[in-house]
Amino acid sequence: MDVEDYFQANALDPWVDRSSWDTLPSRVERNTGRLLELLARHGVEGTFFAVGWVAARYPGLVRRIAAAGHEIASHSYWHRRAFTLTPDEFRREVRESKAVLEDVSGEPCLGFRAPSFSIRPGTEWALEILVEEGYRYDSSLFPIRRPGYGYPGVPPVPHRIRLGAGELLELPMAVLRWGRLAIPAAGGGYLRQLPYGLTARAFRRWEAAGYSAMFYTHPWEIDPEQPRLPVGLVTQFRHYRGLEKTWPRLERVLGEFRFASVRRRFGPLLGHPAPAPRPAA
Repeated sequence: MDVEDYFQANALDPWVDRSSWDTLPSRVERNTGRLLELLARHGVEGTFFAVGWVAARYPGLVRRIAAAGHEIASHSYWHRRAFTLTPDEFRREVRESKAVLEDVSGEPCLGFRAPSFSIRPGTEWALEILVEEGYRYDSSLFPIRRPGYGYPGVPPVPHRIRLGAGELLELPMAVLRWGRLAIPAAGGGYLRQLPYGLTARAFRRWEAAGYSAMFYTHPWEIDPEQPRLPVGLVTQFRHYRGLEKTWPRLERVLGEFRFASVRRRFGPLLGHPAPAPRPAA
């Protein structure tokens, strides 16, 4: 889960200035609460990549997520794309978000996901900074080719990246391979925009091969009633289309496949023991 409010999506950056965030009605607590109830009903423990700005303003929400047994990871502080930042600016983002998340949750923040998967060819320095700042894993690389993000050619399976400062476990977003074509199958907008069968087929292939597939969504994607902002037609189509499909498709995918947090699935590889199993409900 990428914990951000509806007005913080990068697609809305041209229309929503960060200085106005405090003036907009927030829906992140309500929507994240619904997701927590959904995961509890399916017995799923997940990883919540939270925006530091959200954690600083709604610390009770982060504590509620952690108390429910979910892992807390970083989604940066100001939700800015990595390739728009200098190395120093990126370092401040990941350092400040890690600090606030650890302070609020009382748990180590081991993982990071860049807003809009914005670590792409040419910004590999960001991975080096993550290691230097104490992160153990990253989930920012999307093995597809598309405008705005994508890292074509990266191994589509969990793998270690050796860097000058150490090693980083990389958990790329799931894709369905069709010849040379990589079709996104990691959830998010692709879950509501593309046929559900693509996601299910990809997960079955990953499962048969013995790998874990990374799947995600946002709290605002289960909220068709969210305030509609005056955006361009293309953004309106891509950002708001299919919001009513997200909830039933989440119900379906959670019912058909087994999920776990990164911490539980890869704890030994991260040098951090997985937590004790949660008692049955």
